Amino acid sequence: MFFDRPDAGERALLVHCEFQSKRQMSRAAKVGAHSGDELAANGKPIPLSCPAEFVDLASSAGVEPIELVTTRLKVPSSKFFIGSGKVAEIHALVKQHDIEVVLFNHALSPSQERNLESELCCKVLDRTGLILDIFAQRARSHAGKLQVELAQLEHISTRLVRGWTHLERQKGGIGLRGPGESQLETDRRLLRVRIKWITGRLLKVNAQRQQGRRSRKRAEIPTVALVGYTNAGKSTLFNRMAGADVYVADQLFATLDPTLRSIDLPQFGKVVLADTVGFVRHLPHKLVAAFKATLEEAAEADLLIHVIDASAEDVDDNIRAVKEVLIEIGAGDLPVLEVMNKIDLIPGSQPRVDQAVGSNDAPRRVSLSAYRGDGVDNLMAALAQSLGGDFWRGTVVLEPSQGQLRAQLYAAGAVTEERISPTGQHQLELYYPKGDLARLMAAGNTRLPG
Repeated sequence: MFFDRPDAGERALLVHCEFQSKRQMSRAAKVGAHSGDELAANGKPIPLSCPAEFVDLASSAGVEPIELVTTRLKVPSSKFFIGSGKVAEIHALVKQHDIEVVLFNHALSPSQERNLESELCCKVLDRTGLILDIFAQRARSHAGKLQVELAQLEHISTRLVRGWTHLERQKGGIGLRGPGESQLETDRRLLRVRIKWITGRLLKVNAQRQQGRRSRKRAEIPTVALVGYTNAGKSTLFNRMAGADVYVADQLFATLDPTLRSIDLPQFGKVVLADTVGFVRHLPHKLVAAFKATLEEAAEADLLIHVIDASAEDVDDNIRAVKEVLIEIGAGDLPVLEVMNKIDLIPGSQPRVDQAVGSNDAPRRVSLSAYRGDGVDNLMAALAQSLGGDFWRGTVVLEPSQGQLRAQLYAAGAVTEERISPTGQHQLELYYPKGDLARLMAAGNTRLPG
């Protein structure tokens, strides 16, 4: 956009490095190295050191992984990140297979990217650039596109120097004197102007969303946010719960823009359900900052539904990654109801509700299949129980003259059964949050039994 770089295409070579010890890994982290997990994909054996997520990220970006190169390092090289011998090996593979882009599963410095592109004669992207490219493809709303552009510009701003080393501030001779500002300085100034404009627009978007949240709080309507690792099934579950038609795909970061819907919970009432962007390991800080307005839907929710892909091999790592991002956005202390999704992919698994340790009432985890709809009713009931706190279950007897209170109890969804006594009294079986039910009864000049 602002500077010359090799053109990228669809044929990609993947590079993953593994560090040999925790001490060496901590040193490597300072220059952007990440550890990996195991996988096998694309019909060819892949070394155990390559993470499955990296291949999924590449595929989600629309590229075709042609070759995979793995290596072990003690510490990354300041020039190429990897050793010069491995660079020569990659260069040969690039020529042999006509590779158009080389993807690193690590964060590279601007100088490392520049040096690698110079040696390999093709486009080089690190993990952050790859995720930014995916986000750029997925953004649909105006606000989402602005957030992605802001993250891209902030990422590009540290890499402008690479493209204009051939330009000088001014040259001698008639007709060759420069305008007093180099191309690099011009581009930096244009970047600052654009970043300032986008930031201002996003502040307006954030103000509008905050106004909506304030209105919901004034109306005492709780907000529940779906959070979780990317491709855990949040949007599928959202559609099941809200009867919505949010875009769903078996790909990473299918959802970028938050979607809000109002739903009615049994024995509770109306709540606002929010579908949010998925998290990923080592989510770039630029994205966290750019998507602050989006992530605030989760940070300011009354309850979080942590959707977990129960069929994933690295489920524990995914849970930890989500918790780290929640802490980073200021949502680490919010109440959480875990949902183990995709049990239809686990033989023998059945929908169930697990209670919190030391409590007979509070739900801690719900197992379900959002794709088939099995166990979603259990989630709705558990959600009502989590939001409502202590529930009151019992019988209330109302006189015929208390028809208005009876109607209010029905409107709130508190009545599970009704009988008429021989004397004409209404015997109502109630199940409802105790505090809310007490307020309803008090408004009708009636007390709860006991």
